Amino acid sequence: MRGVCVSILCVSVILRSAISQPPTESDTYTECTDGYQWDSQTQHCKDINECETIPEACKGEMKCFNHYGGYLCLPRSASVIPAQDPPSQPGTNLESTAREPFNPCPLGYEPQGDSCVDVNECERDEHDCQPSQQCINTPGAFTCQCPDGYRKVGTECIDIDECRYRYCQHRCVNVPGSFSCQCEPGFQLAGNNRSCIGKRICLSVLLRSENKTISFFLALFKNIDECSYSSYLCQFQCVNEPGKFSCQCPEGYQLLGTRLCQDINECETGEHQCTEGQTCVNIHGAYQCVDTNLCQDPYIQITDNRCVCPVTKPACRDLPFSIVHRYMSITSERSVPSDIFQIQATSVYPGAYNTFRIRSGDDNGDFYIRQINNISAMLVLARAVTGPLEYTLDLEMVSVNPLLSYQTSSALRLSIYVGPYAF
Repeated sequence: MRGVCVSILCVSVILRSAISQPPTESDTYTECTDGYQWDSQTQHCKDINECETIPEACKGEMKCFNHYGGYLCLPRSASVIPAQDPPSQPGTNLESTAREPFNPCPLGYEPQGDSCVDVNECERDEHDCQPSQQCINTPGAFTCQCPDGYRKVGTECIDIDECRYRYCQHRCVNVPGSFSCQCEPGFQLAGNNRSCIGKRICLSVLLRSENKTISFFLALFKNIDECSYSSYLCQFQCVNEPGKFSCQCPEGYQLLGTRLCQDINECETGEHQCTEGQTCVNIHGAYQCVDTNLCQDPYIQITDNRCVCPVTKPACRDLPFSIVHRYMSITSERSVPSDIFQIQATSVYPGAYNTFRIRSGDDNGDFYIRQINNISAMLVLARAVTGPLEYTLDLEMVSVNPLLSYQTSSALRLSIYVGPYAF
């Protein structure tokens, strides 16, 4: 019986024997997490530059920026404040861990007398903010704040292209962390450094009176057709007037300030003609009157926007159990790809695996679904569209429970109205 043993016991003995042996030169840890690779020279895990190793890592007008353990796809006009060299993959120092005193307080706090007080990681320099970022202490943690004119993406600070927001009346020049405004010929910057005003022309006039020459300046203004110099004076239409200009908006919009156009919400102002059996839905430049009961056989209405297909009806067998109606409006010429609507499961069953898809309504492939996790997904606009246009998409969530051997689905019927303009 000397050669017979229980397999589990044998494995246990082998492990104890292996652990008790002193480490040899061949016992070297050479595995790294995703995005890192082992560097035999430095004996550390080194970040992989996916921008160099992956062909066409970013498509279209996007530029690849390497990042710790991954990479970012950002617009080519973006400016990135370089970060420090990526640190080696951290390991566990058993010796130092064993010597640390016991801390009964939550993470980010330390004991002081009979209470726990917050640790200021910024003052102790126990943070990982980049040199260009400001460390701000928070209860139990800290945050890294980017300088003005930048926004944070991951651990990097990305330049904000302020020119996208049309702050300038004529021309806008984006620079890292800021922007500047320029005027067309015949104009000069106003005191707010954003608006443009016509230049004054001074004429020297000489008058002779009693053998004396009197010289003075007469200030005149040019009557310039400002509308002909730039298409950025007004968001929609520029109207030239003597000595000035004014901006006009299309029907369904009202002037916001002096040059921008804002949609009029007819549903709030009461300027609509929807009946009692209809609901007013505001869209860009107009409104829609939709019926309160949109349920079609074999569905029955449960609430104003929810329909249910009873399982007792044979026709409901291959249809989603419920349909919820939603409405939204987007502008024309929206930059793509663009996240426009998030789908969220309202009820989750234990052990269920959920997938999301576009069931119908996307015949031209203008949209796609990006699943975020088991209970939510994002509807993404894949191609630039110009309105007026209307989509009706059935977004379906399919739930499968392999343990209980059942499958069910529910749908969200999303009506998307594309406005006629880019505002």
